[in-house]
Amino acid sequence: MGLWLRKMESKYGKYAIHNITLYLICCYAAGYVISLVNSQFFNYLTLNPYAILHGQIWRLVTWIIIPPDSLDIFTLIMLYFYYSIGSTLERTWGTFTYNFYLLLGMLLTVVGAFLFFGFCAFTLTGAALASVMQVCCHSFSTYYVCMSIILAFAMTFPDVQVLFMFLIPLKIKVLGIVYCIILGWQILTDVRAIIVATEPMYRYYFIGDIMAIVFSLLNFIIFFIGTRKSFRTPTQIKRQREYKQKVKMSPKVTKHKCAICGRTDEEYPELTFRFCSKCDGNYEYCNDHLFSHKHVKES
Repeated sequence: MGLWLRKMESKYGKYAIHNITLYLICCYAAGYVISLVNSQFFNYLTLNPYAILHGQIWRLVTWIIIPPDSLDIFTLIMLYFYYSIGSTLERTWGTFTYNFYLLLGMLLTVVGAFLFFGFCAFTLTGAALASVMQVCCHSFSTYYVCMSIILAFAMTFPDVQVLFMFLIPLKIKVLGIVYCIILGWQILTDVRAIIVATEPMYRYYFIGDIMAIVFSLLNFIIFFIGTRKSFRTPTQIKRQREYKQKVKMSPKVTKHKCAICGRTDEEYPELTFRFCSKCDGNYEYCNDHLFSHKHVKES
């Protein structure tokens, strides 16, 4: 995937959106304004495949502005945190690669929503199907896509220390592990709820929640598996640069030197050097002296 990404960047890199994390946060800001003015209007913006297939195609885009949580001080802190690490990833990976990562997460979220709709359509029809999708579509949002930014940052800068909530010093890899544990626990909780639920509506809701988590985070799995051979952390890049610098500064070792004239392959790359089989010892001669030299005998 690394080679494919470079080819795509050479063709379409000019269309990449610079500072895309800021645009995403601005979409959230618009969502918060809408929630304050008319929260019921959100029902016409969610990623609802049933409504999309019935003509409300704007939902394919408008679901992005649905904010991940209610607006409070902790949400503002998390949004600032998303912007900080997202901007760092964009500078490190490049604008096109970071765009690809985020847009892949959003695309897979849409795919997951439609697959969930197809699953529900096998057992539900009409008003029941519309009701289930109206309730479950709220699970498919950019919340887990934003969480994949944290996981990507933890994979790229595992030893960077951050102040979580401006209070708790944590290495980002620890925070990534904590998020993975939380997601795993949430999936297990949903599975348990599916087993014990008595109302079919509840089962569909928890199934939708699991599919939203899995498909929203597939971009993280696909990206790092697909680029594992070409992906390098900044620490690895620094080490490689230091190694190349040391190689450049180290004295070059001459491989071939004529025993008669002293010329080397470094000074005269056009010369050919051969060892003489009739000389005792490892004596090497250039093509001018290979057949004209006096053979060296130990006796």
